[in-house]
Amino acid sequence: MIVILQKDVKGTGKAGDVVKVSDGYARNMLIPRGLATEATEGNVRSLEKQKEIAAEKRAADKAAAEATAEKLSKLTVEIKTKGGEGGRLFGSITNKDVAEELEKQHKIKIDKKNIAMENPIKAAGEYEVEVKLFESVKGSLKVHVSI
Repeated sequence: MIVILQKDVKGTGKAGDVVKVSDGYARNMLIPRGLATEATEGNVRSLEKQKEIAAEKRAADKAAAEATAEKLSKLTVEIKTKGGEGGRLFGSITNKDVAEELEKQHKIKIDKKNIAMENPIKAAGEYEVEVKLFESVKGSLKVHVSI
C-alpha cells in the first residue's frame, strides 16, 4: 500500500514522504495512529499544493531575513554601562542585553538565542556580533560598549 506520512516514522520516512509499506503495517499501525493517510489521487494533489505553499513561504521568509541582515549591517547598538579602570566592565554584556538594546533603540526584535557571541563582552569598545536570521542567512551587528 502506498501512503503519505503525516509525521516522521523511524525506519519508514519523514513527514510528507510518499512511501510504499505493507498493507498490514499501514492498516494496523500507521493509519489508526494518524501517522499516515492513504495516497489517493486527491491526497497526493493536496500534498503537492501544501509543499508549493510551504516553498513560497520559505522564499518570502528568506527574502525578509536578507533584508533584515542588510539593515543590521548598517546599525550600531550603543550600550552604556558601569565600569572600572582600564575599560573593564562591572559584570558583562550578554546576547540578552544586546537583543534588548536592539529592540529599544532600533525596534528590531531578534531572539537572544539567534545572537551568536562566543563570550560575553567584558570591556568597553567596538564589537562585531553575528546574528542568525534564517537557516542560511546571517548578518552582523556592531555593538559599541561605553562606560
